Order: sequence, then C-alpha cells, then structure tokens
Amino acid sequence: MKKDVEMKLKIAISSGKGGTGKTFISTNIAGILQESGQSVRYLDCDVEEPNGHLFLKPTIDKKEEVTLLSPVDIDADRCTGCGLCAKACHYNAIAMVKKKALFFKNLCHICGACSIVCPENAIIEKQRKIGFIKHGHSGPIDFHYAELETAEGGMSPRLIKRVKNHIGAGINILDSPPGTACPVVETIKNTDLCILVTDPTPFGIHDLKLAVDMCRELNQEPVVLVNRAEYSNDDLKTYCREACLDIIGEIPDDRKIAECYSEGDLAVEKLPQYHDLFQALAKNILERARNKQPVRKTQKNLGTEEERSQQVVQHSTLPQPSGEKSRELVVISGKGGTGKTSLVAGFCALDSDMVIADCDVDAADLHLILNPDIKQKGYFSGSDTAEIDADKCTGCGDCFDSCRFEAIRKTSHNGRTVFRIDKMSCEGCGVCCIVCPEKAVTCEPAINGEWYLSKTRFGPMSHAKLGIAEENSGKLVTLVRNNKEILAQETNRKKAIIDGSPGTGCPVIASLTGADYALVVTEPTVSGVHDLKRILDVIKFFSVRSGVVVNKYDLNLQKTKDIEMIAKEYDSEFLGTLPYDKRMTQAQVKGLSVVEYTDAEISRLIKSIFESIKKSVFK
Repeated sequence: MKKDVEMKLKIAISSGKGGTGKTFISTNIAGILQESGQSVRYLDCDVEEPNGHLFLKPTIDKKEEVTLLSPVDIDADRCTGCGLCAKACHYNAIAMVKKKALFFKNLCHICGACSIVCPENAIIEKQRKIGFIKHGHSGPIDFHYAELETAEGGMSPRLIKRVKNHIGAGINILDSPPGTACPVVETIKNTDLCILVTDPTPFGIHDLKLAVDMCRELNQEPVVLVNRAEYSNDDLKTYCREACLDIIGEIPDDRKIAECYSEGDLAVEKLPQYHDLFQALAKNILERARNKQPVRKTQKNLGTEEERSQQVVQHSTLPQPSGEKSRELVVISGKGGTGKTSLVAGFCALDSDMVIADCDVDAADLHLILNPDIKQKGYFSGSDTAEIDADKCTGCGDCFDSCRFEAIRKTSHNGRTVFRIDKMSCEGCGVCCIVCPEKAVTCEPAINGEWYLSKTRFGPMSHAKLGIAEENSGKLVTLVRNNKEILAQETNRKKAIIDGSPGTGCPVIASLTGADYALVVTEPTVSGVHDLKRILDVIKFFSVRSGVVVNKYDLNLQKTKDIEMIAKEYDSEFLGTLPYDKRMTQAQVKGLSVVEYTDAEISRLIKSIFESIKKSVFK
C-alpha cells in the first residue's frame, strides 16, 4: 500500500444504528494498516461508549481531564430576581420560582447566555469536568479516546472536538458514535471518507437510509460496508442501487467472528481466513479516501414548507399530562444492537394493556415491527436557528468571541469581512443574537423533528423521528414521553413501556427521567460488559430500579457470569438470559415480534422474563 505520511487522511467509520459492527471494522482495519507500515492514528469519538481500546489494548501514556467554564450556581445575595437569565436560557436550565432563580446543572449546555445577560454578575462560573481523554499507543498505532462524565450527555460534541484535535499526519481512523444526531455530525464532518456499516436486516436498512441522508446533508458521499452479510432478500442491495451507493465490501455472518469479538480479539489476528479480506478492504478504503466522490443530492425528511406550517410543538410549550402517571418500564442498552427493540416488541405482544413509546428518536425501529397506523402528527422545535444578515454585519466579531460552540465563521461580503453561522455546529443557544450590537442576527424556531400518535395491534403508541443531522434529541424524547402519558390517560391505561435509546447521552437521560424501572439488555462481550457498567452508573445516578438481561448469552459463558456479578454489584436484578437465535432477525423480516413468530425456547424465555418484570413494576 502507498504510504500516506504527508497527507492527513481522515476516515470515519459510522453506522445508522448500534451493534452493526462499527468498532469491529474500525479496529481490524487499523490492525491491518499498521502491519503495512502505515502511520495510523485511532481516534475513538464514541465518547459515550468508547470500545476501541478493548480490542487494540493500547498502553496509556497520558490522561487528560477535559473541563469547560460553566455555571455552577447563582449567587443569592446578588440575584435580584429579574429573570433575564431564565429568558435567555434556551435549555430550561434556569427557572424562576417566586422571583428566585433555580439552576439545573444537568440541563445546562454551557453556552454562557445567562452570564452575559445578568446585570448583577450573579452567575457563578467554575471549571466543570465533562470527561477525560486518554492518549497512548497500540504497537505503532497512535491511540486517543475519550470518555464522557456520567450524566453529561449534552457535552458529547464538545468532547469529540477535543478528540479530533489529535488528528495528525498519516491515516486517521475515527470510530464514530452510532445514529444521526449531533455527536455523529461532529465526528464525520470534514472527513475524507465516511464508511457506513450496516447489516441486511430491516432495522439495518432503515437506519442506513437515515445515515445516508445525514452524510449527504453534511456534503459527504458515504460508502457502505455490509457486516453479517447473510441476505434473506434483496432489499439492501436494491436500496443501495437506487440511492447510487457503493458497497465496498461484505463480512460474512460467521459465529466465529462473534465469539472472537466477545473475547476482545481482532479477527485479522485470530482468524487467518479473514486477513486477506480485510487487507483488500483496507486498500479499497484508502483509494476512496484519497479520491473524494461528488455528493449526490438527498431529500429533506421533514416535509415541505407548506406541511411545516402545521402544528409545531415547541419545547417551551410541551403538552403537560395531568392526573396520575402510568407505571413506566424503560428498556435500554449500554450499546446498540443488543436486541433491545426486539425484546420490547415481544413484551408489547405479551401485554396489550400498555401504552407504547419509542424514545429512540435518533434511529427509531420499533415501528418496523408494530406497523403503527398514524392518527396524528406534527413538527417539533427544540431550538432556534440563527442567521446573520451580511448587509447589517459590521464585522466587529462579538458573536465570534462569545460563541462557545465554535459555530461562527469569518467570510467576506461586498469586499468586507463579515461573519456567518455554521449551521452544523450551531446549537441554537441565541448568544450571537444577544451580543450583536447591530441587531444583525435573527433567531427563529428550528424544526428538529416530527412526532406521531398512532394505533398498533398492541395498543396506542407515541413515537417520533429526528430530522437529518438535527440536534435536541433529548428534548424530542421528552415530547414523546409526554405524549405517551396523554395517550395513557385518554385510553385509561396504567402501564407504559418505553423503547429507550442506546448509550448514556441526552436521549437516554430523557428516557430514564421519571421511569419506575429500567431494563438493560446487554451481550456477553468485552464491549457489552464495559458499556453495561457505564449505563448502570447513569441509572444509579438517577436512582432508578433496574434489571439486566443477557442476549446471546451462549456466545461467551464466562462473560455472562461476569455480567451476573456486575448486576449484583449495582443492586440490579439479574432477570435471565436469551440464546443466540437467528429467529430474532427472521421475525424482524416478517414484521413480527419473536413471540408471535415462534413458540421456540427464546419466546418462552422472553415470556418468563416479562412475568418477572410485571411482578416488580406493574404490581
């Protein structure tokens, strides 16, 4: 392979959903590249659940704490109760109660608006830890990865930026978070190639479509890599052909790979039959990274301007349910692809007296099994979009100096230096609008997503879809949960089941808030064990009762025992195990839950697990 010493090749490996094998691909490609003498850097940007180090096993030379200057409190002696800080905060992190300002740290996005508008300098700011970055080496591979602090979900893009500061000469492999929300956007923008890892399942195809739209919105033309390439139909290949997407490689659906992965080993080292396959794949990837392809157009996924004039629910005016709250079971996972949504669908089939909510708004898949009949829908605004009028801008730079998201860019207009807003970096905080002396900045509500109220064969359902490369998925989750509660009261249901998001970020926190019980679905792999601890830390932080289920337990019996011990350490119930069974995927293809599709052992085990949960949650 030609060495890329003088170049900075940036290759992002991402996926529409978790669990497709993104980290498996990233680590094995890095392993192959370093064999050929290439200068390789591995940057794990999946800061909520970093896993690359579990496979490349770097020696850590340095640990760097990452902090941001942040509000921590409000000085009661200085505060006059004017309320300007609460009006300026777009994240509801400050509320006025009886002329007293209350600060909620976990909602704060550290934009600085409150400090700017406070006339009494009553906002107390200190350095706040949002995570850390570790630097080291895995043989000749230069290794950098970050880990987000517990309950700091909104800080993911800031931490990812810090990781990307370590991009250097040679080949840079960026292991991306899954999905299509702001952490993914921050990872893949300005890269030379984005590889989307998928599998030929209905979930994989659906989420691939979302990821492709996101990439093209970011002016990136992605390529597709198919993992676990066992095809039951031509749906994936048909979509790729119609969308003019290149499939650059296929990895077989081989249980030996899954077992190798579960131990934290590289397939290119432990399974010689895959060495040549990955070598050819790496060569293809480098060729495409050096020769960037033109971007094909994609369609916006949030309707026409006329359609957007329908009802828009803004976060500041969320519908508020009244009356007694339903008992909530939220099903989550530290990492994607553990079978979380398939398990939720099975539970829905076992009890049609529940109201259903799909809070995985970034890559919602539950509707593919439940086939909802949409009865009502609308658009959601959780932030503002800012625009600078170049004719009014004097180029003073106040907006540039005040923006903590690095979203202001210098440009020229009629021979003058002016500023513009990079919409992909902007978080809609409104600070630029506050500080502009010429009133050249306007802020209007942004359309961040679409929400739905539906009927399914198992009961009413609240769900939503985040827009292409949009932010504020946590706020959209809150809307879904509120709508779910309204449905529960309208239909006189006392029980609710929530399909939560994977990871530990904003949408997970929003899914967990107020839940009565959290069921964590995991797998017996090194990454499954690592991510389980991360999500159990979040659950413990919010004082929610929890239980653990191990899917595909027979891939690694020792790791299954380890998970049982971890559950015990966290006072989480160990509720049982499910075997490695391809009927889970076969049921997806048929649009059915596995308990509808078969009465095999896996269905009987799901029924037993659900009976245990019902006694604990819905008693």
